[in-house]
Amino acid sequence: MRTSDADILFIPGLGNSGPDHWQTRWEKKLSTARRVEQEDWERPKLEDWIARLVEEVANSQASKRPAVLIAHSLGSLAVVHAAPLLAPRQIAGAYLITPPSNGAITALPDLDPAFVPAPMTALPFPSVLVASRNDPYGSFADAQAKAQAWGSTLVDAGDAGHINTESGHGPWPEGLMRLATFLKTL
Repeated sequence: MRTSDADILFIPGLGNSGPDHWQTRWEKKLSTARRVEQEDWERPKLEDWIARLVEEVANSQASKRPAVLIAHSLGSLAVVHAAPLLAPRQIAGAYLITPPSNGAITALPDLDPAFVPAPMTALPFPSVLVASRNDPYGSFADAQAKAQAWGSTLVDAGDAGHINTESGHGPWPEGLMRLATFLKTL
């Protein structure tokens, strides 16, 4: 599959993805890409985030292309929570980057506690989980357990922090190459 064969939906995490974040950069480069906008990026409510994601996937059906979900951090958990509401035929695949641990979520007071625990059931569509060995919001072991439970292919990004602008991942060309590899399998 090529990016032009799918609606590419970017699902940022807490605070949205700023202008230098890899999600924003990729979104500008991919002609069929758009961001799943949330009403409140600073005090996310799981129910609201799921509803927006389901709505955007439904909008993708008008284009007659399946959706590829590219989620970062808390956005990854929104995808996993929304998965039972998404028909597998609507989603070609999900590219999930550094989902936070349950402990990281409960430590942040502005986050809806409904985000935890993270569902630990297989996703109904192909997925890749990219994890860092020194992510401040979740251990590599936690990411391994999630990947196994979700049926995701685990990609070890090494010592890459949270794979965001603060960890030096503005353009993140390695991630884009890995996305291209994933798309070829769909």
